[in-house]
Amino acid sequence: MQNPSLTSLYMQAFYGSFTSVLRWEDLDDFWNKLKSVIQEDDWFAYHVGEVPPTTSVTAEQMQIIIDNLDTLLRKEHQETYCGIVYADDLQHPSYVKIYDPHHLGSSCGSSGGPPPLPGWILSKIAPIDITVPVIPQHRQRWWQNLFRKT
Repeated sequence: MQNPSLTSLYMQAFYGSFTSVLRWEDLDDFWNKLKSVIQEDDWFAYHVGEVPPTTSVTAEQMQIIIDNLDTLLRKEHQETYCGIVYADDLQHPSYVKIYDPHHLGSSCGSSGGPPPLPGWILSKIAPIDITVPVIPQHRQRWWQNLFRKT
């Protein structure tokens, strides 16, 4: 019998084909593409390791999330390239994996362990729980602050 979590639509998409946004200037273009497809409130924002959301975010919340993720990545990923944002389709994204710059591990798996999980997933599919190691408290606070009403 197959593991139900691996047969779900969400996990099929998770293990599907992805393309990396390699250059920082390409990330600008990608964010603009993503922002152009979020007019409807049908996107889910999942911080992997927390309880998966059961409701989608508003288009306004999605804009804020994208802007905050962009700021965080540019500040904390001290590389001349991006390479930690992946999408199922760079022109018409519906599933985006964003890796946490402080938890990259060895993405090629050469360390003998499994590749790291993304830190955040933005998708048009309602997420399911993905088991992860403990999330540092500063990342939990950062993510939760994005959803606090001011």
